[in-house]
Amino acid sequence: MAQPTRSTIAEWTITILLLLFGTATVAQPFVIPTVSMEDTLLVGDHLIVDKLAYAPPGPLSGKLLPYTPIRRGDIIVFRPPHDMREPYVKRVIGVPGDHIKIRNKQLYLNGKEVLEPYKYHKTEYIDSYRDNFPSPPNTRVYKTALEMLEKHVVNGEVVVPPDHYFAMGDNRDLSLDSRYWGFVPRENIIGKPVLVYWSYGKPVLVYWSYDAPTEQLINPLIGFDHAADVALHFFTKTRWARTFRPVRGYRLDP
Repeated sequence: MAQPTRSTIAEWTITILLLLFGTATVAQPFVIPTVSMEDTLLVGDHLIVDKLAYAPPGPLSGKLLPYTPIRRGDIIVFRPPHDMREPYVKRVIGVPGDHIKIRNKQLYLNGKEVLEPYKYHKTEYIDSYRDNFPSPPNTRVYKTALEMLEKHVVNGEVVVPPDHYFAMGDNRDLSLDSRYWGFVPRENIIGKPVLVYWSYGKPVLVYWSYDAPTEQLINPLIGFDHAADVALHFFTKTRWARTFRPVRGYRLDP
């Protein structure tokens, strides 16, 4: 049987430490409110987010904690540039200096076709902007995305500037991401999710309806309804198979 790698041991060590000793400074809970990361993360997944993972290591902490640089394929929690109020969770597709384009739903990174086993396309048609990016927008995009398209496109590819990242959802056809609001500034990144500690949803067959409604997860004015639903259906709607599931990125080679 294969021996656990050092990185895996480090992941589990920091996860346990976060669960036992986590505070608002070290870790925070986060709930998935939208379908943009399906099927990697589901609406109703409750996550522990490691806020120290990408922090600059100190002389002592750098030897004790598994600090890592932000890599392509990492799943991150951050505040998008167009709306700093609500954190998002997406996957890092491009790091500073990367050249990115999408043609007929296929991602190309630095001129090479990229294999993305985690992504899903849940619509069959080709959208002229979403699936052939960058190109003239055919829908509303935010000012920060327009700036990206005006200043950071070279030879039909988006070039990621210093201290910024390009992020997209795994549910590629239903994700409000960097294509629509631009790059993620480094200072907007909160951390990375490390564990699904609880997952709660409605087990019906239609994929966009099986989860607890977004507004019930994030709107405190009607949160009572969701709390009552949990009290009544905790055992039947909890996705037990997802409990304590680690959240891991996927290395993307350029």
